[in-house]
Amino acid sequence: MDRKDIWIDFGFSGLTKWYGSTFEFTPLEMVVDAADWGEGAYAPTLREDAVRLLESPLPTRVIDILWCAAVRSKFVPDERWMDGRDWLRQIVDVCEERIRRDEPRFDALPPAPVCDPELRDAVLAEVRAIATVLEHTTADHPYYGVPEVVPSLEQVVTEVDPDLGFRLFLRVLKAYLIPISESQHLRYRELGERFGYNEFVVDDGTLQFMPRAD
Repeated sequence: MDRKDIWIDFGFSGLTKWYGSTFEFTPLEMVVDAADWGEGAYAPTLREDAVRLLESPLPTRVIDILWCAAVRSKFVPDERWMDGRDWLRQIVDVCEERIRRDEPRFDALPPAPVCDPELRDAVLAEVRAIATVLEHTTADHPYYGVPEVVPSLEQVVTEVDPDLGFRLFLRVLKAYLIPISESQHLRYRELGERFGYNEFVVDDGTLQFMPRAD
């Protein structure tokens, strides 16, 4: 399946939404459920994102920060239920097992290298345009405080993948109900089109609009 046909947020960013939508299953059971979505259509994108993060130079702390921010969960380093990279390894294992149910000879190659300076710079510009509000809302939240979200997003965009960085950026905006302007919304939609998303990856009904002068 082409990822444009996946009409929900996909990959690692989509998993964070999946995780935040129910508390009836264990985290690993939710990964299994996500990987099986659409007769296994979700598993390749989830595996790709997880492998990129796992093999990246990002500190594990950054992975933990972004997971907490995307699921809107307070970041308490000493109380993390699992090391971020151990969590990624479990995700990769689940996805590869699901893929092999349909493709027994699946070769677990690393994802293709990412090199698109224009998209990288475009995503960085959007993160930085709302950086003050984003950092204040996430770091100072009375119940779900997460520090260093903006620099962590910037690291994903520059050191891992601007596509994944953009989807995580959108997920944090949606998780913390951070308002955006109409012009920002239009730019996000345009970026989504450039990345080849289904329109509902950006416009899933949870972005918050605040009429104001741009």
